[in-house]
Amino acid sequence: MKQHVNVSTIMTQNVVKLNITDDLTKAESLFKQHKIRHIPVVNGNKILGILSYGDLLRISFVDAVDDEDEVVDVTVYNMFTVEQVMSKHLVTVAPETTIKETAEILASKEFHALPVCKGDLLVGIVTTTDLIRYLLKQYD
Repeated sequence: MKQHVNVSTIMTQNVVKLNITDDLTKAESLFKQHKIRHIPVVNGNKILGILSYGDLLRISFVDAVDDEDEVVDVTVYNMFTVEQVMSKHLVTVAPETTIKETAEILASKEFHALPVCKGDLLVGIVTTTDLIRYLLKQYD
């Protein structure tokens, strides 16, 4: 297996993002529309935090309701801001961080996505799914 491949080769570059001023209803819509589990929160391109689908589940009944109970979600979402729910203590990696180093970080933490940043500017995101896909390609 290749030892020194940069994470930039497997990261998602066209990142679905939330602006710090967006609401949680928009967040839920983005999660479902794009079938993703993590959304970086930005002000411009400057990263401020990351919101996970699990963060929404903690404050609502997102998976437990049907379309008729949508009003419940909206009411709960209106009680919180993105900033209140997102994780603010970020661990990020640089584009030149190796895939191995990235995997080590994810294996040792309790999260499944890392923003890829140049300084505090978001340039991508890498998830455990990206790492698994990379690993599987090594067997081709």
